[in-house]
Amino acid sequence: MDAAVHVLVFPWPRQGHINPMLQFATALVDVGVQVTFLHTEHNLRRLAQAHPPGLRLLSIPDGLPDEHPRGFLAFMESMCTAGSAAYRALLLSLVCAADAPVTCVVADGTMPFAIEIPEELGIPALSFVTHSACSYLAFLCMPKLVELGETPFTADDLVSSVPGMERFLRRRDLPRGLYCTEQGDGDPLVLKFAEAVGRTSKACALIFNTATSMERPALAHVASGTSDVFAIGPLHARSSSAASPSLWREDDGCMAWLDGHEDRSVVYVSLGSLAVITHAQFTEFLSGLAATGYAFLWALRPGMVQTTSPALLREAVGAAGGKGRVVEWAPQRDVLRHRAVGCFLTHAGWNSTLECAVEGMPMVCWPFFVDQQTNSRFVGAVWRTGLDMKDVCQRGVVERTVREAMASDEIRAAAQAMAQQLRLDVAETGSSSSELERLVRFIRELSVRSSSSPELLETSTSCRGLSFTSHYYY
Repeated sequence: MDAAVHVLVFPWPRQGHINPMLQFATALVDVGVQVTFLHTEHNLRRLAQAHPPGLRLLSIPDGLPDEHPRGFLAFMESMCTAGSAAYRALLLSLVCAADAPVTCVVADGTMPFAIEIPEELGIPALSFVTHSACSYLAFLCMPKLVELGETPFTADDLVSSVPGMERFLRRRDLPRGLYCTEQGDGDPLVLKFAEAVGRTSKACALIFNTATSMERPALAHVASGTSDVFAIGPLHARSSSAASPSLWREDDGCMAWLDGHEDRSVVYVSLGSLAVITHAQFTEFLSGLAATGYAFLWALRPGMVQTTSPALLREAVGAAGGKGRVVEWAPQRDVLRHRAVGCFLTHAGWNSTLECAVEGMPMVCWPFFVDQQTNSRFVGAVWRTGLDMKDVCQRGVVERTVREAMASDEIRAAAQAMAQQLRLDVAETGSSSSELERLVRFIRELSVRSSSSPELLETSTSCRGLSFTSHYYY
């Protein structure tokens, strides 16, 4: 273990952010870097699986009671107040530690304070981007989009203010919040994300969980306006056992169910960890899936369908032809690589998109919000590894689109070609592996330089006489 380098990794406390940053932390540990991984106390209590060996876990309060729903804006406000105060105190204690003080921070770009606080203390901080580079670029352009009136809306007008995407990006493909008004510029969720992206883009480097082969133009445009960019993904593909502890307990029993089906005969359905749909939308999806004649495995989280109990959902699926199976949460990567699965009906979150891409699995995209809108457009119009079904939830469209994704040789060929390239990217001499090596060198150089910086020396001096209590988890 390199005693001169100690990296604190701090994700935004959501499943889709924890997974890639934990995979990144594990990759650092694998090359001998000491890593501390920071959770919220709420999430640490919820984790259903053990973390990989070699990581030290710490936690801070997020300022909310356990029963709070943690909607984005309220959660962000609490993290920016109670969470940031606890983070500052913890970070100060880690900098002042006699044994292996923290020398570098890699924080989620969703949280500007998580990057700005260490910089104030003289600790170099890098921003980890858990979204695609294409959606990140769209967020960077949001002030210009608002100025020109090219705001998110369910229309097919092409957008001219996101460089490199002028020929295919429509207003309906821009990142958006839960509510898409005609004006579009007043969506507080989109504006908050855009503000965070704008602030964290000024970090000393940006780390993307993507591959240059997937997003070369977007990465180049982002790199032109920031200090340095590292494309090191897909991180989960570096190892078949890459870490992904879940906040929900995975139902492994579905794997035996898949074993009983023919090759490419099952549709896997999951709309991610945040989407909430109406009962009417659930009914349209269910009717469309049943009409395809294919068996389907559907991950339905508790509370995902408004005002409907899990028992009633299972009953409805059972009554729809008997070919469906419902689980609350699935071991998704195992499901996607199973021979029986023929396509994935997904929200097009970036983790799911990458997991699909690595397995060469055709996609049907029904994006919910934020970056998913842009990802799904790239799947359908740029990579052509699937079909984009955004803004429509009708049984006939579901049936037709799923049937096409299951049967199309062109879509499957494009998906398989992308998978082959991504496997090359994460191989020992691939572009993503080379970028990870460059990033590790960069972090080591930053750590050495920062240890003698005036700001850090002043911070260390201010620690004298102070004591801190931390909770450690192994």
